[in-house]
Amino acid sequence: MALNRKFRCEVKRIIPHGERVYTVILQPECLVPRFRPGQFLHLALDAYEPTGFWPESRVFSIASAPSERDRLAITYSVRGRFTARMEANLVEGLQVWVKMPYGHFTVEGGIDVVLVAGGTGITAFTAFLETLEPGAPYAVTLAYGVRTRELLIYRDLVQRCVERVPSLAAFYFVEHNADGRPDPQVDSTQEISGRVSVAGLWPNLHRPMEAAYYLSGPPAMLQTVSLDLRARGVGVEAIHIDAWD
Repeated sequence: MALNRKFRCEVKRIIPHGERVYTVILQPECLVPRFRPGQFLHLALDAYEPTGFWPESRVFSIASAPSERDRLAITYSVRGRFTARMEANLVEGLQVWVKMPYGHFTVEGGIDVVLVAGGTGITAFTAFLETLEPGAPYAVTLAYGVRTRELLIYRDLVQRCVERVPSLAAFYFVEHNADGRPDPQVDSTQEISGRVSVAGLWPNLHRPMEAAYYLSGPPAMLQTVSLDLRARGVGVEAIHIDAWD
């Protein structure tokens, strides 16, 4: 495991997705330290002096793949003071500070895996999906829930992984579908109307009682999904939660 490192990054690109959700692409001044899919970084907007204290920061899942040593990607939704400051102050060309890697929310293979993501919680899984090998001997099922179809920010990435890895299946839960029509870019069986839920996902799992479940998203979703899994007999040791605000 790589040691935690502190380094400057330049903001190379800011992508607004609507509803105050953004993706930020960072170019580090050095090679990105080795990390495991599912780990996170600390982002600081203020300058850091090595002889001083680390400035105020916030944690974000690393959305880019470990193989991308020249860039970092994060996606955030404006929630609270720090992310509001990011929305107001981040511009392309700005220098920021990052320290990484941190965290133990890493998907372990070997048995069937079910990934449940709400909104920007998908970023806890994107690096893992990109590292999946086509011959993975276990099933991986992703449930990706959003408020509106436009917020399926990582759908293209997910679909590329689905096409490359036969054992990967993805289902998109769209809470508010304005026009009521299916998305022509995905199989109609992959899009489910409503919030991400165990009930909507359960019929699509081959061996639900033998799988490991990984949950990432807003607190209300984490609580609802984890309680529903427990009610269906899934053991607490099989449920792994990446809690964030």
